[in-house]
Amino acid sequence: GVMEKLGLGPKVLLQENPSLIYARLTGFGQSGKYAKSAGHDINYLALSGVLSKLGRKDENPYAPVNLLADFAGGGVLCALGIVTALYERTKSGKGQVIDASMVKGVAYLSSFLWKSQNLGLWNRPRGENLLDSGAPFYETYKTSDGKFMAVGAIEPQFYEQLIKGLGLRSDKLPSQLSFSDWPEMKKKFASIFSQKTQAEWCSIFDGTDACVTPVLSFDDVASHQHNKERSSFIKNDQEEISPRPAPLLSRTPALPSFKRDPFIGEHTEEILREYGFTKQEITKLYSDKVIEFCKPKANL
Repeated sequence: GVMEKLGLGPKVLLQENPSLIYARLTGFGQSGKYAKSAGHDINYLALSGVLSKLGRKDENPYAPVNLLADFAGGGVLCALGIVTALYERTKSGKGQVIDASMVKGVAYLSSFLWKSQNLGLWNRPRGENLLDSGAPFYETYKTSDGKFMAVGAIEPQFYEQLIKGLGLRSDKLPSQLSFSDWPEMKKKFASIFSQKTQAEWCSIFDGTDACVTPVLSFDDVASHQHNKERSSFIKNDQEEISPRPAPLLSRTPALPSFKRDPFIGEHTEEILREYGFTKQEITKLYSDKVIEFCKPKANL
């Protein structure tokens, strides 16, 4: 209801411009019991059911920072909704309102979890399943230098290469899918991984299909050979590193800016002047706390 209070709700604007696409991105959505309640990623994740699936055995559920609901279920699906509406408009010539709820978005994002329930992937308690840290071959392990390796050797042929790289023999081990042996196998794998550095394990597993990769820190990720060859990260003019825009389009690839990110309010006056606001109007908007300046004294 915030935009309605400003007199800029979708009914008003669509009446003015029927081809307008109006996106409303919220946590709980435009209606329902919690619609007007405050919340954050962890709350939307909880209400979607997804949070109940995240966490290790015998531990509380945990939210993976705020990536799932805020950015994936919220921002990305909202953007997808806008693209979809733009495409539809090429046929109808009409705009529409997009209700992008983070709860519904992250729930839809989790469709795989719902649709695969009968496949035996999620029929055990949290933290005891194939993809949620239950399996010894889908887990992270600490190395002797305090770093980590990520293991995702699900398919039998990949698992065999994992076993070989660890210096073990599969005919001397329990069956890969023997659930009752998973806890003991995790201990065995952990003990072996702890005996070498991350770099040593990379020299063993790089170039194989064992699905074993280093867990790279933000300090290391841009200098890793694979990421360098792909130009996956860029430096701005302040030497700050950030990911390059993705996905990569062949004919119209995104051209990243190498300038630093603007400060909040840095260009407020400049933009308002471009749209015809006078200095007096801008000054009043600032004094009424409608807008913000990065350096208000210098700008005024």
